[in-house]
Order: sequence, then structure tokens, then C-alpha cells
Amino acid sequence: MRVDLNADMGESFGAWKMGDDAALLRTVTSANIACGGHAGDADVMAATMTLARDGGVGIGAHPGFMDLAGFGRNRMMVPRATLQNQIRYQVAASIGMARSLGASVRHLKLHGALANMASEDAVLALDLYEAALSVDPDLIVMVLAATAQQDAVKELGCAWAGEIFADRAYNDDATLVDRSIEGAVIHDPQIAGTRMVEMVKAGAIITQSGKHIPAAIDTICLHGDTPTAVQIASSVRGALEDADITVQTFEGRT
Repeated sequence: MRVDLNADMGESFGAWKMGDDAALLRTVTSANIACGGHAGDADVMAATMTLARDGGVGIGAHPGFMDLAGFGRNRMMVPRATLQNQIRYQVAASIGMARSLGASVRHLKLHGALANMASEDAVLALDLYEAALSVDPDLIVMVLAATAQQDAVKELGCAWAGEIFADRAYNDDATLVDRSIEGAVIHDPQIAGTRMVEMVKAGAIITQSGKHIPAAIDTICLHGDTPTAVQIASSVRGALEDADITVQTFEGRT
């Protein structure tokens, strides 16, 4: 039994610092690096990719709404063609920067409100994934397992990986509990580690109500923007390894 650990990072911007990317990169096996839409800038992207490259961590493009003020967490209505071009713009920047550093982008993961909307709407997910794959058809698309995102990649026939979250609670339809609701974000490292072992072994998402939803669990997300992010990452990895679950970079399904 094996699983990948991923984290969203490269989300600092100018003088504003977000998270401890260097520490997380010592624990995770895949890094989703912001492309300048919801966070990040050219310097941050280059520095984060360099750290990931040197640490042998898989690099992913992490596009979201063009929403720096809201950190990509505002649900926005953007015309289809414009939104597709914004995805192309961000993915192309990610790929170009990685190439300039002697690295490569191997996967795609949507960010924030855009990801949540795509988990509810397979047509939107298709639009976004088609845009990204038009830039690089070999990208592995990381999807929120058992949601409309997974339906979209299956329709496209592209390589994909199923993701669950270590630090977020789930609704009974496999979507994430809204951050505004108490208990939506898990801050206790011990709880995060225990629940991830339980879900990986069960091959299922376990919701707030206790419902088990069978899921393709290829990777576990460890958010980098919470106060206990580094401790959660360490706890999850330690708990998995103690349970004889191998932690390694995902290969992608088809």
C-alpha cells in the first residue's frame, strides 16, 4: 500500500510570506506551486521550484481564480473563454519557469474556490482541464476524489490522481465542508495522522457523519497555510509509515 503527500505552496507574494515551504518540502513528495493567479509571483515561483527540484519533490502547477486579494477563495463568475485563458496563462508560466530551472511540471491541481466549484460541476471541470491540457497534454490531473472532478478526467481519458485532504472535513457527497463552518479545518496533528491512516486503509473518504465513500486515494493534501501545517505534515507521514504505508510520488491513473 502506498500514497503520495502533496502540499500547496509558493503562495507568498512580494513582502507577504505565507507558510513554511522549506520545512514542508522535507516531508511531502509532491508540491503544488502557485502560478500568480491567487498567490505567488515570479521570484517565489522560481525559489519554490528550485527547492522542490533539489529535494526530488514532484512539481505541480496550482492555478486558481485571478484573485490575489481574496487568495482565490472567492467564488467568481468569469466567462468560459476568459477563464480557460487564465488557466492556460498560469499553467504556461509554471511550465516555462520550471523549464528554465532544469525541472519539469508533472501535474496540475486547481486551487480554492475554483477547485470547489469544479468538484460540484463536471462541465466546469472539463473546461478547466481541457485548457490546462491544451498547454501540456501529458500533465497528470490531481482531482478531488469521488467528485465531479473525477467524472471529468474519466471523460477526458487523461492521466489523473485522486486526492483527499488531511486537514479538511468532508460532506456526505465527498465535497469539502465550507471553511466558514466550525470543524471544517482540522488543526490537531494527531487527529490528522490517525484519520489519514484510517481512510487509506479503508480506501474511502470518511465524512463528518461517519459515512464511508469509496475513493481512489493516490495522494493526500497537507495545506501549507494553517498554523500547524508543518506539524500536521510530520504527523501524517509518521502515522502512515508506522502503519506500513509507503509514502512516494504518485504515478497517475488512466
